[in-house]
Amino acid sequence: MTPPPIIRVDKARKTYGEKVAVDDVSFSMPPDAILGLLGPNGAGKTSLIRMITTITAPDSGTIYFNGEPLSGYHPTQIGYLPEERGLYKQMYVGEHLVYLARLKGLSKADATAQAHEWLAKFDLDGQWTKPVEELSKGMQQQVQFIATVIHNPKLLILDEPFSGLDPVNATRMRQEILRLHANGTGVIFSTHRMEQVEELCEFIVLINQGKNILEGKVAEIRRRFQDNKFHLEFGGDLPPGINERFRLINHTPSGVDIQLVAGQTGNDLLRYLLDQHVHIVTFRELLPSLNEVFIKQVSTKVEA
Repeated sequence: MTPPPIIRVDKARKTYGEKVAVDDVSFSMPPDAILGLLGPNGAGKTSLIRMITTITAPDSGTIYFNGEPLSGYHPTQIGYLPEERGLYKQMYVGEHLVYLARLKGLSKADATAQAHEWLAKFDLDGQWTKPVEELSKGMQQQVQFIATVIHNPKLLILDEPFSGLDPVNATRMRQEILRLHANGTGVIFSTHRMEQVEELCEFIVLINQGKNILEGKVAEIRRRFQDNKFHLEFGGDLPPGINERFRLINHTPSGVDIQLVAGQTGNDLLRYLLDQHVHIVTFRELLPSLNEVFIKQVSTKVEA
């Protein structure tokens, strides 16, 4: 039997006064996916996350967790790392993690064991009795991440998780996110960094002005928005007549980018190059980046 989506949002709507923050949004998230939740500032992402975590409730529509309508029990199976970090800075690191883990249902013994194990993973095991406020900003961020995952959630929601981290600790956190995912944790990843989305996410949902305007697999979406561009690396010179047949749009140190016009195919370009005895080193299609797709879709909706 196919497992239900870990999250299914069915026509969720949320308003604040006259402001419609989330406008009948619907999407499904496969149980073991890493899903990128994207959108410009004010698009409705945070309002949607707050409903998924039961901080607020939708005015209409339903959100399902593993096939069940969200209830007060489900937050114990969710870990949420908000963009605005929040720790009790006068508490000791160890007691803080144990306290938060117990709020998620762990016994004191299990919470203590998990806190020691996670601190060791981040080389923070020597900070157990240090007040949170004495840690560096990067260390505090790692402690907050540990607090988010210490109860082994089925769903992990991360809002700009790498912000402010140096490359070493960002890599370490990324590895732990991927390890959790490999062990069956679903991940919702919200960020403005499109290169991170392409690196980590298989699926995306793009929200703009409260509406879901694009969703699907990253690879399929990039191919859907392809615009007939190819990159050619070659030896020697290009034939002088190539500009009469094709549109050269960008010269790079290693070659040239070419955009085809209506009716032309990549095979037409490749056949022409071979007929002209061009020494081809590399020939590949250029798919748009997620950043390009994001800008195009958001700009189109704004203009409309």
